[in-house]
Amino acid sequence: MNISEVLSKEEIDRVTRRDNLKGAWVIFCQWLGIVAIFSGVAVWTNPLSVFAGILLLGGRQLGFGVLQHECGHKTLFTTPRLNQLVGDWLVSPPGLSNMNAYMRSHYPHHRLAGTHDVPDLRNYKDYPVSRSRLKRKLLRDVTGRTGIRTIRFIAKNVRGLLELDPENRNCTLRGIFVNLLMFSALFVCGEGWLYLMWPAAIIFVQPLVSRIRQVGEHAAVPDLYDPDARMNTRTVLPGFLSRLMVCPHEVNYHLEHHLLPSVPKYNLSLMHRLLRNKGYYEGVYLPKGYIELLAHVTFEDDEQPVAA
Repeated sequence: MNISEVLSKEEIDRVTRRDNLKGAWVIFCQWLGIVAIFSGVAVWTNPLSVFAGILLLGGRQLGFGVLQHECGHKTLFTTPRLNQLVGDWLVSPPGLSNMNAYMRSHYPHHRLAGTHDVPDLRNYKDYPVSRSRLKRKLLRDVTGRTGIRTIRFIAKNVRGLLELDPENRNCTLRGIFVNLLMFSALFVCGEGWLYLMWPAAIIFVQPLVSRIRQVGEHAAVPDLYDPDARMNTRTVLPGFLSRLMVCPHEVNYHLEHHLLPSVPKYNLSLMHRLLRNKGYYEGVYLPKGYIELLAHVTFEDDEQPVAA
């Protein structure tokens, strides 16, 4: 069903409207969260606060990824140029990421959804999986075996900076600059050691929350190969902690995003309400949180043999 058959032209115009003030507020809150986490650990320094800070930073790192995605779709601000500028300087550099390269791989995800040719299909096509298999996946994440690959990739780019193509070299240089700025700000405040929490979150937390988010979006959906987005994509209705850690910036509204990728993140909940009021989700399973979601995408080991 085409979305224009469900929403009126006025409603589509309403949900796709960009707003620079809202976009700026989102970026401000994202960075304010980083400052608040570091400040909290600096004021109440103990093993528990450091542990909590690393967990929360992992969620904020996922937030940067979500906002990179928004700027890449050119939906966070009113002009492509402003989206590119913010994406290049305020969103992608903390993780030394390349927004343009990410979007080149992401656009086919939308174009090929509901087919066997989706580029990231291998990440979720085997679901549902046994609970022991999922535990092994999550254990690889929390023990750093997944995240260390990200650190190695970043280190490889930094070491081989002069051999990189101009696009990747500029992205890496911006990433180095912003991360040095973060460290310098902490160092000037006499808390330079706190910067170590940032790579720790990349290694031990960010892979975990990213996996759970990805599982929530497409794993064990009714039919991965049905072109109807309600069949191949999922929206999760989370609580406060989930929004903080696993689905920042309304990324849980993934079904709505697939239906209309031009909708800014700050309008996705409105779009969800409009569609719900029109009965669009009748018969569609919308998990209430990620604990319920993980139970939905797994089964007991003795129910069905699944390869490890």
